[in-house]
Amino acid sequence: MSEPYVKKLSTILLDSVTDKDPLVQEQVCSALCALGESQPEETLSACEEHLRQHEKLAHPYRTMILRAMETIVSNHISELDKDTVRAIILLASSEMTKAKDLVSDWQQAASSVLVAVGKRFVGMVMEEMLGKFQPGVLPHCFVVQTLANLSVFNVFGMVPFLTSVLSTMLPMLGMAKHDSMRVVFCCALQRFSESTLEYLANLDQAPDPTVRKDTFASDISSAYDTLFHHWLQSREAKLRLAVVEALGPMSHLLPSEKLEEQLPKLLPGVLALYKKHAETSHVSKSLGQILEAAVSVGSRTLEVQLDSLLAALHAQICVPVETTSPLVTSNQKEVLRCFTVLACCSPERLLAFLLPKLDTSNERTRVGTLQVLRHIINSAAAQMEVKKPFILSSMRLPLLDPNSKVKRAVVQVISAMAHHGYLEQPGGEAMLEYIVQQCALPPEAQHQKPSGEEEPQADSVRDISVSTLYLVSTTVDRMSDVLWPHLLEFLTPVRFTGALTPLCRSLVHLAQKRQEAAADAPLIQYDGNVTLPSPYAIATRLLTVSSSPYLGGSRGAASLCLLNVLHRDIHPLLGQRWATTIALLLEYLEEHTEKTLSQKEWEEKLLVFLRDSLAVVSDNTWICQLSLEMCKQLPCYNGMPQEKNFLYKCVGTTLGAASSKDVVRKLLQELLETARYQEEAEREGLACCFGICAISHLDDTLAQLEDFVRSDVFRKSIGIFNIFKDRSDNDIDKVKGTLILCYGHVAAQAPRELVLARAETDILRNMFQCFSTKVLGIKVETKDPGLQLCLVQSVCMVCQAICSSAQAGSFHFARKAELVAQMMDFIKAEPTDSLRTPIRKKAMLACSHLSSLEPELEEQVQSDMIHSCLHSVMAVLPEPEGEDGPQEFLYLDTMHALEDLLRSILRRNMTPQGLQLMVEHLSPWIKSPRGYERVRALGLSACLLQFFLEHLHVSALVPFHNLGLLVGLFSPRCADLWPATRQEAVSCVYSLLYLQLGYEGFSRDYRDDVAERLLTLKDGLVHPDPAILFHTCHSIAQIIAKRLPPDQLINLLLTLFESLGDPDKNCSRAATVMINCLLKERGSMLLEKVPEIMSVLRSKLQETREEHVLQSAQHSVYVLASQHCVAVVTSLLGSPLPFDSHTCSLWRALAVEPGLSAQVLGLLLERMSRDVPFKESRAFLLSSSPDRVATLLPLAATCALHEVMSAPASGPAVTELYPQLFAGLLLRVSCTVGVQLPRNLQAKERRAGSSALASRTLDPCSTAVDALRAVLLRGGSEDVVQRVELEGGWELLSTSAGHEDGVARLASAMAKFAGPRLPLVMKALLGAHSSVYEAQRVTSTAFLAELLTSNVVNDLMLLESLLDNLAARQKDPCAGVRRLVLRGLANLASGSPDKVRAHGPQLLTAMISGLDDGDDPHSLVALEAMAGLAKLLGLAEPEDLRAVLLHTAIRIRPFFDSEKMEFRSVSIRLFGHLNKACHGACDDVFLEQVVGGLVPLLLHLRDPQASVAAACRFALRMCGPNLECEELAAVFQKHLQDGRGLHFGEFLNAACKHLMCYFPDLLGRLVSTSLFYFKSSWEDVRAAAPMLTGFLVLHVEPQQQAQVDLEQLIAALQLLLKDPAPKVRVKAAETLGRLVKFA
Repeated sequence: MSEPYVKKLSTILLDSVTDKDPLVQEQVCSALCALGESQPEETLSACEEHLRQHEKLAHPYRTMILRAMETIVSNHISELDKDTVRAIILLASSEMTKAKDLVSDWQQAASSVLVAVGKRFVGMVMEEMLGKFQPGVLPHCFVVQTLANLSVFNVFGMVPFLTSVLSTMLPMLGMAKHDSMRVVFCCALQRFSESTLEYLANLDQAPDPTVRKDTFASDISSAYDTLFHHWLQSREAKLRLAVVEALGPMSHLLPSEKLEEQLPKLLPGVLALYKKHAETSHVSKSLGQILEAAVSVGSRTLEVQLDSLLAALHAQICVPVETTSPLVTSNQKEVLRCFTVLACCSPERLLAFLLPKLDTSNERTRVGTLQVLRHIINSAAAQMEVKKPFILSSMRLPLLDPNSKVKRAVVQVISAMAHHGYLEQPGGEAMLEYIVQQCALPPEAQHQKPSGEEEPQADSVRDISVSTLYLVSTTVDRMSDVLWPHLLEFLTPVRFTGALTPLCRSLVHLAQKRQEAAADAPLIQYDGNVTLPSPYAIATRLLTVSSSPYLGGSRGAASLCLLNVLHRDIHPLLGQRWATTIALLLEYLEEHTEKTLSQKEWEEKLLVFLRDSLAVVSDNTWICQLSLEMCKQLPCYNGMPQEKNFLYKCVGTTLGAASSKDVVRKLLQELLETARYQEEAEREGLACCFGICAISHLDDTLAQLEDFVRSDVFRKSIGIFNIFKDRSDNDIDKVKGTLILCYGHVAAQAPRELVLARAETDILRNMFQCFSTKVLGIKVETKDPGLQLCLVQSVCMVCQAICSSAQAGSFHFARKAELVAQMMDFIKAEPTDSLRTPIRKKAMLACSHLSSLEPELEEQVQSDMIHSCLHSVMAVLPEPEGEDGPQEFLYLDTMHALEDLLRSILRRNMTPQGLQLMVEHLSPWIKSPRGYERVRALGLSACLLQFFLEHLHVSALVPFHNLGLLVGLFSPRCADLWPATRQEAVSCVYSLLYLQLGYEGFSRDYRDDVAERLLTLKDGLVHPDPAILFHTCHSIAQIIAKRLPPDQLINLLLTLFESLGDPDKNCSRAATVMINCLLKERGSMLLEKVPEIMSVLRSKLQETREEHVLQSAQHSVYVLASQHCVAVVTSLLGSPLPFDSHTCSLWRALAVEPGLSAQVLGLLLERMSRDVPFKESRAFLLSSSPDRVATLLPLAATCALHEVMSAPASGPAVTELYPQLFAGLLLRVSCTVGVQLPRNLQAKERRAGSSALASRTLDPCSTAVDALRAVLLRGGSEDVVQRVELEGGWELLSTSAGHEDGVARLASAMAKFAGPRLPLVMKALLGAHSSVYEAQRVTSTAFLAELLTSNVVNDLMLLESLLDNLAARQKDPCAGVRRLVLRGLANLASGSPDKVRAHGPQLLTAMISGLDDGDDPHSLVALEAMAGLAKLLGLAEPEDLRAVLLHTAIRIRPFFDSEKMEFRSVSIRLFGHLNKACHGACDDVFLEQVVGGLVPLLLHLRDPQASVAAACRFALRMCGPNLECEELAAVFQKHLQDGRGLHFGEFLNAACKHLMCYFPDLLGRLVSTSLFYFKSSWEDVRAAAPMLTGFLVLHVEPQQQAQVDLEQLIAALQLLLKDPAPKVRVKAAETLGRLVKFA
């Protein structure tokens, strides 16, 4: 049977090879290969026969079959007999040569079959091929190609045939007229030559070691003549390339005489191809082979051809390399290989050609030449050794080329030179300097693109240079003496600044190596070496650049490391100290980044390091020399403001350590004369220098400044020697400003005890002399803002220095008023709406320091100063949102300066009057209509009050008479529109209350619990919710009421009443809240004022809609309702719907008192329930069903219930009527789902939606839901509301589709959070089972059913009555009620599982009857019954279960393949529970059901619905133990865990393996069941069915074949091969391949 069976399978697969889908085609071929793995000869025979019988089969399909045959042959070549091989060879030969035209894929596939066979049966293949390779007859091109490929894949087997092949082929060369045939011959000659060379190279392993190269010389020589003299001249580019590829390996087999003879023609012929072809890598490769052959025979002809060779090769290397083009890159490598060959045989000629090329200005030529030069320096080092000087001298012009590509090539050449000793030669220094120059390039230079050409992106010039310098320094030992100390010369020149980091790192490495070699010897030898920088220059340079530590790739750390290494050469005493201090500096840099580092702190650390080093040296000569060097280097940093500023500070620090006063004054004079005053950073740096110097040399510094001030710099008529003769007025102002700054810094830095004596006489006098000049005897002040800023800044520093002195209290500042007036002039001159300079900040800081000095300012002057300063700061326009730039920081600094000023003024008058004076100045800004002005004013007020409180000293108990006025001013601001203003207002009230306590005699550290509550309320003021905001205001008012003295209450109320008209409505409402709170808390003290207050509030209700007016009306309604509740309720119910905001507020007022609230709620509940909830009417005569329209009275009562219960005070009344309210509103919800408003109210609702007349929607159902929520909230069931909210239950309640789920979620929440209320609620709901409204019966049943999910009904002893009530509803005419009854009974499993056994028969009977419910056309009751059974099975008595197991399994089996996802999922999951329930006690009858369910469960794992697939996972895991196969159960458990990804093929393979191992007798049943699913409507299941069959067959023993109807199975699979889904066809083909098992 085997052979016909395999043939049948093969035939079916071969017939399907024409499938249109590529994946199916691929699988068919794989299946054929699978057949071939088992039965290679039969499969190959079937393929061979199919191809012979189907001559008209299209060649793409023939190609696929041939490729499958090649795979089988390759894998089983050792198993094939000669007869099969002969048939395959004949077929492949026929397929290959059948078409005379070229059909590449088809003929290549046939050729590959022959090559695969030839790996073992080369003789038979050659016999067939030689039969088609007859002398005198031009063969098929693929015959020649097959011979060529055979020679590669079987070298030892093929080379012995080559002599005869070549002898036959050579005459054919002349017969080949078509270029395609000639190309094939060329490729064959190339492969033959390569095979021969490989054979000769491995003669020790060859079968015939007597073979020699001259054996082939004659034939190759003849072939060479044809190829070179005839075919190379062809116009066909492809042929020319094929010829030249063949000539390369052929040249090694030519006789040496012939090669020598042909070289003069061969080389030019090959070189000529460079001009004819764009892709030249094959030409270059062949040329390299020819050159190697010529050199190997010692050719002399090569010298003659050298010039042309070099020119052609150089042109190739100059082609720009595209990194994305592998062919061009490959050509470059081959060309360089050619240059290596030439360099080894003719180095002088090569250099004579190359080096002049470096002088050209052409970029490509220069780059290409440098590339060749680098290559031969590396690859021909021995030949280049004596040529080093010439090569070095030739680099002169390339070093000057600015092109980045040339630079990169030069750097690479220099790197090669360093490794081969070139840089040790004369001229090597220039190479080193070039590398350093490139290291100094700015990083952004790599992105420039001059001349419109792309520059190198990866491996930029700078990056390559940096890495080259470091590698040469660290890895090339011979370079150490070349680099050290030469690299030190590049440290100080500014043009090498960018290279400092790599320079320092290299120098550190070199220095450490020298220290290891000679620990005590100095590193730098200055013997006659004048070019090396001095120790002072090195120290200055490295310290200065360290001030910007992260520039240039962290040059700070590199510079400090080098400084540490060179400590002995800088000064012998510094080593031990620097080892500690520099390590700390480096550690500090490691802890920070460029963003986190504080520049000021870092510079201070460096200056401390310098000061410490100077103290260690303590040598005046050395220090003076260092200071001279620092001054000398100052001009080098023009254009580097930060570094130059720091160097000035270093100069000042060094001069401060010098003891020679002459040197100090001389250098200070030089600094003043040479400074670049136009640059702001330099002016600041010079001033800092003078200030630091003044710490040690105050008199000399002041004297030098005064000498300079007295010079002729300020006179217009200046002699020839004046260094400022070319300066403009603006330049002179900058000089003046610098001198003023110098005085300021001197005052700030100099010793305080010395500054007081010189402040007015020397410092201020000279400062003002510089600031103003006299014209015709009249003092004229400059208007230059820069100069003004310098003066203000310096005055501030002087004042600060005076105030910080220990003698400041006794100091009488005579010029105080003059300075204040000057500062005020500056402040008034600034624009009030913008802030662009720090003038006013500095001026106010100066004024704050001045105000604390004697004498005291006049009252009017002080008032004007406060007014001017406030006006100059408060009115400044804020920056746009989100733009916190420099201006924002400047403003904050200015505001802090204003705070300091006001505090200093208040400090001189620490009384309530002084405080009142400050508040009066601030009051207009506190009430400003502009929010930013209010927040600033409140911030200042809070600051001043806090300051006043902290410095309060009460010597006697005195009243704080203006407390009420101040609290009334600040407290409404607690509700300001700006959150920051609210916070500041609370701070103000907090401080005022503690001030009152202070005046009452409490100590300063006393903490009042009431007042402290204000701090906890501040967080509530941030919240944007008005309710929270005003509640917080109410709390604040309560606190104020508790701590306000009685005599201040009227003042406070009157002030608050004024705030009712505040333009900020929030503040107006806050005033109302606070007034009402005060009236409630302290109204007994204002009895006579109550009528007046109430009158005002009632009148406001008619004029405005403000909240504070409405509150008064609410009180009146409350009083009225206390007397006439029914009349008030009836009247309010008659209000038009929807209720307006006033009506809603009045309803809420009725909840103030619990007794009244309960009466009102009872009335409303009765009005809601007694009328019909809706009326049915047809909107159109032809409507299919009537619309339900809500009735008005129940709707109005529902709205009113919600409004009353929304008031917090209604809580007790709601609690009292909780069961009635809950049940009534829940049933009201059920009756309003889908109910519409009357038409007149619909129109009104639309208008209200657009005009905001109603506070909420009037939708009947939503209104009832809102009222129900209000019941729960007010009844203390907030957790119920939150839980239902989280689960989306409220939204579900309002929809027809989700109403039942919403009721269930509500019931669940009630059971969990409101259990004690359930008995009365259930009692109220039980009556609904007789309701005439079906909706109410469904809702009450759904609620009661869900309660059974909780054990609370058992705890409350409600279980029995609840079960009885549900059982009574089993016969309800509504299917929905019957379904919910089953759900409720099943819920007992989760709510009270211990009660299931007691009620087991009743529960199971109910479920089984549900399964058999015939009155439900949609089977939803059956679905619920299945879900319920799944819950109950694990809890019922085993005896009860046995009676229903089999019936249930049979009843649910049809649902496995239901079209509805829910039925499939629930039935399969129930099947799993049935299996779980009978673990260990499975009857044979039930086991039959388990086995029958295996196939559906396995296949539905591929169900398109995830829930069905998950159910199958569960069911299979449960089935496993009942099958009594541990391995199979383990597979189910391992692969089918929930949440784990399933590799279906891997799982199915493992499952089938164990099934067939332990249950081989089930094969027929499983296969026949799976056949049913071959016609499934889901393509994933349809694809899984043959997959299951295939795996079963794969793992079953062949003797089980009898169980399977192979004819039926194969026929079914054959049909599947025509399935519209490609994935199904793929699996069918795969399974067919596996059926070979039964062969």
